[in-house]
Amino acid sequence: MRDISIEKEIEIIKRGSVDLISEGELKEKLIRARKDNRPLRVKLGLDPTAPDLHLGHTVVLQKLKQFQDLGHTAIFLIGDFTGMIGDPTGRIETRPALSKEELLKNAETYKAQVFKILDPKRTEVRFNSEWFEKMSAADMVKLCAKYTVARMMEREDFRTRYENNLPISIHEFLYPLVQAYDSVALAADVELGGQDQIFNLYVGREIQRAYGQESQIIVTVPLLEGIDGVNKMSKSYGNYVGIDEPPDVMFGKLMSISDELMLKYYELLSDISIDELNILKEGIREGKIHPRQAKINLAKEIVARFHGIKNAEDAHMNFEKIHKEKQIPENIPVISVKKTTEKIQVPLFLKEAGIVSSISEGRRLLSQGGIRISYGDANVLQKLNDEWISIGNFSQIVFKVGKRKFLRVVFET
Repeated sequence: MRDISIEKEIEIIKRGSVDLISEGELKEKLIRARKDNRPLRVKLGLDPTAPDLHLGHTVVLQKLKQFQDLGHTAIFLIGDFTGMIGDPTGRIETRPALSKEELLKNAETYKAQVFKILDPKRTEVRFNSEWFEKMSAADMVKLCAKYTVARMMEREDFRTRYENNLPISIHEFLYPLVQAYDSVALAADVELGGQDQIFNLYVGREIQRAYGQESQIIVTVPLLEGIDGVNKMSKSYGNYVGIDEPPDVMFGKLMSISDELMLKYYELLSDISIDELNILKEGIREGKIHPRQAKINLAKEIVARFHGIKNAEDAHMNFEKIHKEKQIPENIPVISVKKTTEKIQVPLFLKEAGIVSSISEGRRLLSQGGIRISYGDANVLQKLNDEWISIGNFSQIVFKVGKRKFLRVVFET
């Protein structure tokens, strides 16, 4: 894509971005890069503090992929050293440190997951322990000398903790500095990050200058709202779409988002071009494109990215069976139990099967019409109204619990 104009390249880079510091500097770098036939070195660092990634993490990975598709060098930096410090961004307390073993184990899953987005043949994977484990105590002191406590206290979370007499550990001051030094070690032309990382990225610009390098360009992306459309995507909020979740689960979650949030997901997560996105927005606004079909296309694109086209098509077909035709999908969990002549208490049974967390949750879902059932070979689900059911002569039953959970129960004689 390097045959496009620099103006178009900047337009692609700006798509879905929050901060671009600065557009003028980026244009100068791009002009020089073309003149010298040298791609820009674009850095994204992630600390492997958890084993799994969700779509919220992939927003910035998509931005790195855009640079990669434009012909630049994508550097995926795994912060195995910074992860042992812990990023204090947004924290009101000191983050517990992870062991080296935990970080390296998580790093392996990161590598497997990010290459579902990035081209591994064109990605430079680095670990910041490469240079920090070789850095002497004297070198670390020299790094610390290049930044002041006053500037560090400009950071909102540090200032808030200080004003509220909450502890700030000295090692937390090191985090922005060592992240900044990563840019020196990698000679980064551009650094990417979430919008909450803006302070750390600014420090990177200053530390690069202190070491005689040209300051990197900063590109930040927004924090993606979860499927609830309110809070940022997070496992702790239960509003996430994990990139390793089963295709049917991913598809169902993406179909549950609002029409407004769908367009934001298109902008931040989809590979469609800016022109195609504008046509889509105009089509929905004028009523020429139905939002549901647009949502289906988005869900299929995202599921296909992580699970392949065939699984995305199957997930779509299963979704239609469940929600439009009220039918049962093919691949659902199956358990075998001894047949009984006694009635089954559904909330208790579903709790013991691990489908609901408690009997009270099962009863709540039942009272809200959230449990459907199919008897025998019937492929159509009907709403369950009674807490107790009889099996009769049926060899199996199927439960649908909530929007996405299914369970096939086979009775053994």
